[in-house]
Amino acid sequence: MLGHRELTIQDYAAIAKRRLWLVVLCTLGVLGIALALSYWIPPEYLSQTLVLIEQQKVPTDYVTPVLTEDLGERLASLREQILSRSRLEPIIQRFNLFAGGGASMDDRVAKTQKAIDVKPVTAGARAGFYIIFRASDARTAQQVCSEITSLFVSENLTAREESAEGTTEFLKQQLADAKKNLDDQDAKLADFERKYLGRLPDQEQSNQSTLQALTTQLDAATQSLDRLQENEGFIQSNIAAQARDQRESGTTNVSSPDSRRQELRSLMEQKQTLESQYTPDYPDVQAVNRKIKELQAEIASASSSPATAKGSPAASAYESPQLLQERAQLRAVQLAITNAKQEQERIKNQIQLYEGRIESSPLVEQEYKKVTRDHDIAQEFYNSLLKKMDESSMATALEHRQEGEQFRVMDPPNLPDAPYFPNRMKFSGAGLAGGLILGLLLAALLEYRDSTLRTELDVWAFTKLPTLAVLSHIEGLPRRERAGEDDDDESLTGTGVPAESVGG
Repeated sequence: MLGHRELTIQDYAAIAKRRLWLVVLCTLGVLGIALALSYWIPPEYLSQTLVLIEQQKVPTDYVTPVLTEDLGERLASLREQILSRSRLEPIIQRFNLFAGGGASMDDRVAKTQKAIDVKPVTAGARAGFYIIFRASDARTAQQVCSEITSLFVSENLTAREESAEGTTEFLKQQLADAKKNLDDQDAKLADFERKYLGRLPDQEQSNQSTLQALTTQLDAATQSLDRLQENEGFIQSNIAAQARDQRESGTTNVSSPDSRRQELRSLMEQKQTLESQYTPDYPDVQAVNRKIKELQAEIASASSSPATAKGSPAASAYESPQLLQERAQLRAVQLAITNAKQEQERIKNQIQLYEGRIESSPLVEQEYKKVTRDHDIAQEFYNSLLKKMDESSMATALEHRQEGEQFRVMDPPNLPDAPYFPNRMKFSGAGLAGGLILGLLLAALLEYRDSTLRTELDVWAFTKLPTLAVLSHIEGLPRRERAGEDDDDESLTGTGVPAESVGG
């Protein structure tokens, strides 16, 4: 009937009345099956605990943590280690987990791994995770969950200590290699500085200053040598004049002064006075120099005259104290001239040395930059490793004292009061809903397949003819046997519908 025509509220009420027992029986049957399954399925008990991660007690500004990986990655790493066969097999044997049905150890390990679950969670400002274990016995679930929690806590401490120690040992080796490299660079730099001592880039300014000072010293030494040479000429003129006077006047007039010699000495003193006040180009200085040269020429010509050769042997053999003093002064001046020339030569050599240093400074600077660059890189790398080594050592000490990041068990594993699975309330609800849906579907199917005409609307839906009369169905009424009457009845009811349902 469901597919014959559009149904009304009265139709639905009639269907509900006819099929009520079917729906009730299906609902109760499926409910009973669900309850039976809930009692037949072996129960599973769930025990869980909350573990929070406590940060290290020392601020991270003072001690940098060794492990900085994400919580999910750390839990995944710890889970892989703890859920390994070597860790789970002793627990399985101790608590006889999943031993039914002759299961092998591999199967028991696989079931134990599936029964363990780790879920990250954020509790306020701190992070943590839940450890969950499912077993067929409540006490076993609690004990195994406690064992797994202890493994996580101890494994975390061990892993952090091993990581800190491994990091420290690695940095020690790297620091030793960096120190060796730095020592090699120090030796190269020291050799370079010894090889190019005085030509280093940072000594260029001092070389310039020294060169300027040496140039000034050379000028002063040249001027001093000129004065000494002039003084030498003056003394030689005096000696020649005194020797000539001594030869002309004999031994009696040996000590008599000579006017030209006195005048020459006066001019020399005047020249020294003028040079201390004026430059050599000053007119007065040039005038005094001309007079000195003229007087020296006169004295020299007088000393070389024929009269000198006519002196007596006694006069030439005897020298006055003044002449001896002049000769001593001459030797002193000549010695000073020799020293001045040596000093002048030394200063020139020094000037050439510093000029060579300044000329080679660009090439030396280029090589020096290369050496210092390698040294600076080695020094910077060594300093960075030394800093990391200190931080790693402090972090290792912190882990040994268990003052670093730790796992803290907030709630111990609970002892479950009821099985986690199967949940009989959920099974009952599911059975009730499933039975009700099954009953409704069966009722709908039966109504759809039922072709009985029960109302005038059904007759109209099949014949499109108005109903003349409606006869109630009478049980036990005899049917007519004539064929003609049967044909007439069938023509009234349509496709084989009982005649009692159609009137007129």
